[in-house]
Amino acid sequence: MTQESNVNNATVPKLSIDNLSDFKFHAAYLTYSQAWDKASTPEVKMKLNEIITALSRSEIDYQSFYEKISQYRAEFNPEHYSGSGRLFIETQKKKDWRRMQERDARNARHKR
Repeated sequence: MTQESNVNNATVPKLSIDNLSDFKFHAAYLTYSQAWDKASTPEVKMKLNEIITALSRSEIDYQSFYEKISQYRAEFNPEHYSGSGRLFIETQKKKDWRRMQERDARNARHKR
């Protein structure tokens, strides 16, 4: 119980263990950094610190890192993970497009 109160009272520092020479780790650190910046509770920040520390020590691989961190990213960007809000591109054939353009041009000419 005293440990929980210490967690709530203390500010959790953001870890700066970025390795620019390793592209995969740098990308993972950027993901961690974005999730950490948007985290609201110290418990979440501590968990994110644990995940990135385990990755830096090679205790977990990148796939498990992204699996663990995805729950913290999904709450910040739910439409990215849920599929809702997905944009659909409506397509048409070139012949239909030309026909519509010719019709619009014809109507514009005679509209005066």
